[in-house]
This record gives sequence, structure tokens and C-alpha cells, in this order.
Amino acid sequence: MNIGVVGHVDHGKTTLVYGLTKAWTDRHSEEIKRGISIRLGYADATFYRCDQCSGSDAFTTNPDCPICGTKAVPFRSVSFVDAPGHETLMATMLSGSALMDGAMLVIAANEPCPQPQTKEHLMALELVGIKKIVIVQNKIDVVSQKDALRHYEQIKTFVKGTVAESAPIIPISAQKAINIGAVIEALDSIIPEMERDPDANPVMLVARSFDINKPGSNWREVKGGVIGGSLIRGIFKEGDDIEIRPGRQVQAENKIRWEPITTKITTINAGSKKVIEAGPGGLLGIGTKLDPALTKSDALAGQVAGHTGALPPVWDRLRFQVTLMERVVGAMSELSIEPLKHHEPLMLSVGTAVTVGVVTSAKKDLAEVTLKRPVCAEPGSRIAISRQLGARWRLIGMGVLTE
Repeated sequence: MNIGVVGHVDHGKTTLVYGLTKAWTDRHSEEIKRGISIRLGYADATFYRCDQCSGSDAFTTNPDCPICGTKAVPFRSVSFVDAPGHETLMATMLSGSALMDGAMLVIAANEPCPQPQTKEHLMALELVGIKKIVIVQNKIDVVSQKDALRHYEQIKTFVKGTVAESAPIIPISAQKAINIGAVIEALDSIIPEMERDPDANPVMLVARSFDINKPGSNWREVKGGVIGGSLIRGIFKEGDDIEIRPGRQVQAENKIRWEPITTKITTINAGSKKVIEAGPGGLLGIGTKLDPALTKSDALAGQVAGHTGALPPVWDRLRFQVTLMERVVGAMSELSIEPLKHHEPLMLSVGTAVTVGVVTSAKKDLAEVTLKRPVCAEPGSRIAISRQLGARWRLIGMGVLTE
């Protein structure tokens, strides 16, 4: 299972993931320097249950129960996708939402609810179809009980009428590791195991890509590029020949085209474990024979990997049914949303791909867009639509890709 961690900037998402996994997902030097998440972060956790304890005290991510010290029983493994909360990084959050089976919406108790990106992230979850949500009221250690209860009522009012209306609200302190067991219990009951199809042709949404070679490495020891993401169906095995679409940009005779990339899987890592084969769900790192120059700095993020010749089609024009929201959320002033206009630029998030396109046809509930960069997607895929308002791209609605 992939569980998203979303919410306003500086509400404690990365600290909560650390409390659950003991892995700090802000690894980039700029993230550490600025104290915010910029790229999607990943961390895996195993949930344990203690047979000697009762209630939420029985749930932990430690092999030994922190309450009574006896051996706990592992019962589930999950992966966390830590999405950035800053308003300028909404596109990164939307690309991460394609990997999420459920989500934790983190809301800090020391700020009035809702903050702009709390609204925008909840709307994004609703638009991309994520209905299994646990609300985490963080930072209860820095407010009085009276203020925490008042804030709890603000959250209840905020989620009324949304996809998270019946979601449990768990008060915690991620910094002091207070009530983490209750979060694990809620995640286990609200986000059940999903039915996956291991016999289908594998499709992997690529969210990150890396060059893992250190500067100055000996050429004999150079390792191939690594792609990271989640298998949404099918199975990958070590040694499989795979194709990555749309692939790489090739310019010939003043024409630009995109060619699929083919390579071979050399290693598969699920979390910190090396495996010979991997099934759907969870987050994977796939070692390949690709030139690391192709994969460095997330160059292949947004692409789709699978067996050669068995991937969804590549589109440079998208035709989709449109559902627009009534008002823009995530900004201080909530403007009404006007219909799509001819020749208008839009930012579209399809799977983990984020691309810009220009509207060539806009009817009441149907739009056609010519893309600057093609995407690989199946008919029926959900598309998050953002419009430029002022200096920011703002989420305005969703689309469903038609034939």
C-alpha cells in the first residue's frame, strides 16, 4: 500500500513520517537547508501489533512493544509518499497523488484551520479519487487542551461535505511521538489492502530517477541509471526487458519526436531490501542498464515503464471530459472559476507526469489540448487541471481521458 502524507507547508508531515519509519525523507541538500520538502519523499514501514497490550497501545512500528517490552507481531507493510506542502510545489504533490492508495491529511493544531494548502490538498485528493483518508491533528503538545478542542471543531467544520467528512481525526505530537499507535490503528482500519492484478502486463508509474554514481567513480564501476516509482499492476522480475515511454526526445531534420527507451532490469529494491521479483503496490527502485545521464536529476520522472510493446499509448494531444470546481482553493482570495478558453495554457497532471498544453477546443464538458510534452496514459485515466492565476498554477478541476 502507498499512503500519501499531505497538508499545508510546515505542519509536520516529514516529522510524522520519521516518527513512523525512522527515515528522514528530506534528503536533498536544498531541502535540509530550507527546512521544507521540495521533491517527493519515500519511506517504508512495517506495522506491528502487541498481543499483551490493548487498544491503540498495541500498535507500533517497533519489533519490540514500547509499552511492555515483549516481541510484537508484524502484520502489514506500507510505503509513505511524503508530498511537499508549499503552494509553488502543487504540481509535485499532484504527481505523487497518482501513487497513493489512501492519504493522511496533516493539520497543525497551532494554526487556524483550514490553511490555504490544507484546502488545496484535500480538493486534490477528492479530484484524483482518493477517498480513504485519515486526518492527523499534529502539534497538540504546543497548544492548550481548550485550544486543541476548538481546533478539532474547526477541522470538523472544514471537512463537512467533503470526501473526508467521515474520516477519523487523530490528535498527535509527531515531535514527541505521542499517540502514534492510534495513527497506525486508524490507517489499518481505514485503508484496507487493495485488490491488485499480478497477472496483467506490468505498468510502473515513474516518480523519481537517479544517477547513483559518485563523482570521480572509476569507469569500470559505473552503475546504470535507477528509476523509482510504483507498480500499479503486474510483476517485474530481475532480468526482464522493459520499455520506458514516452522515452527520450530526438531531434532530426528540424522535427522533434519521442522514442521509447528499452533496457534491462539489473536489480530491484523494495525499500531497503533487494528482491528478485516485485508485485504491485509499495514503492520500488529499479536498477537498469541505462546510461546514468538519462536518469539523473529526475529526468525520467512522469514516464511509464513496462514490458516491451505492452504499455498504454503515448499522446501528444489529449481529449478529455472536464469537471471544473466552483471556486479556486489554495489562494487567500477564492475566485470563481471560468470555463476553459480557446488557446488557453493549462498544466495537466496525468499519472506522475506533469505537462503543459494549449486548449485547441473547449466545449461545455469536453476539451482538447495539444501538449508541449507527450504523456503515456490509458483511456479513462484521471487528469488534474491547473490554470495560471497571477504567478501561480492553481488547481481548477479534473478530467477523464477519452479515446
